[in-house]
Amino acid sequence: MKPNLLSDEELAALTEGVRDGSIETDTGFNTRVRVRKHDLASEDSSLGVNVSAVDMINERFIRLFRLGLLEVLRTSPRVNPTRVQILKFGDYLKGLKPPLAVNMVRISPLRGNSVIIIDPNVVFSSLDSFFGGFGRGVGELPAGRLFTPTETRIIKIILEVFFRSLGEAWAPLMPIECEHVSSEINPQFAQIADENDLVVLSRFESDPTATGGKGFIDLVYPYATLKPIRELLSSRVTSGDGNEESDRKWRRDLAIAVGDSSLEVLVELGKIKTTLHHLNHLREGELLFFKKEDTALMLANGVPAFHVNVGTRGSQVAVQIDHEHVHGKA
Repeated sequence: MKPNLLSDEELAALTEGVRDGSIETDTGFNTRVRVRKHDLASEDSSLGVNVSAVDMINERFIRLFRLGLLEVLRTSPRVNPTRVQILKFGDYLKGLKPPLAVNMVRISPLRGNSVIIIDPNVVFSSLDSFFGGFGRGVGELPAGRLFTPTETRIIKIILEVFFRSLGEAWAPLMPIECEHVSSEINPQFAQIADENDLVVLSRFESDPTATGGKGFIDLVYPYATLKPIRELLSSRVTSGDGNEESDRKWRRDLAIAVGDSSLEVLVELGKIKTTLHHLNHLREGELLFFKKEDTALMLANGVPAFHVNVGTRGSQVAVQIDHEHVHGKA
């Protein structure tokens, strides 16, 4: 062991000086830099999947899903997408109580398995509507209750519509195929990721007034499933959903519709500045003098648009556009 360069008395004096402030501290380099903890084994959601692209996919999906359910179940539940969330899989599982229709699915060519979880209220309201009811939901079920064969058939029908609608929603981005892997009633058995791994949650909530109780359908992607295509998702948000021809037609139709709207056009020949006293004492036959500008101002719905020359054409008074009005200038 190397001997101390300072004696015990010098070390004691140095310590006392730091304590009473006579010796300055924090005089080195980068003393204001703060340390932020970073776990190399954890996933960082801020540098990965663009959830806006997943939101766009969900918006297309929900329209197709409603129509599909109407065709096969004779009902169109008011299911609306919520904002896509990125959270830990363990935190997501904490908010779920069995029994639930837990379905492990494989979405090719995305790697790994995803999970679709259907709330019993959605299952029972769809079942009630299928047999001519009013789409009533169900109360809280015992944790170990299994779904009957009839209820399982309804779940299968919902999944078939879900798979078809999801494939069409992803189509502008990339072709996918959905395959059912297994079913459970307890979400704890849906091991698509470890508890500390991130997942991307797309929740579709049903209207309580439509089903007799609040229900939901969750589509959960492992974060690692979408991360390899993050650049594709990001570019699609920037460039749109790929249907540029439809956008052009929509803009053209909008321009035609706006072009048919009516406007009130007013030509202002001049302005007179006066006082309220003078205005109140005006009498019939009195003259008002003002300076005539070189051109008159044309206003459309009160907004200055053009400077015009006033004249006649045939038996009608007319104006001729001289130049466009520049806002902020006379």
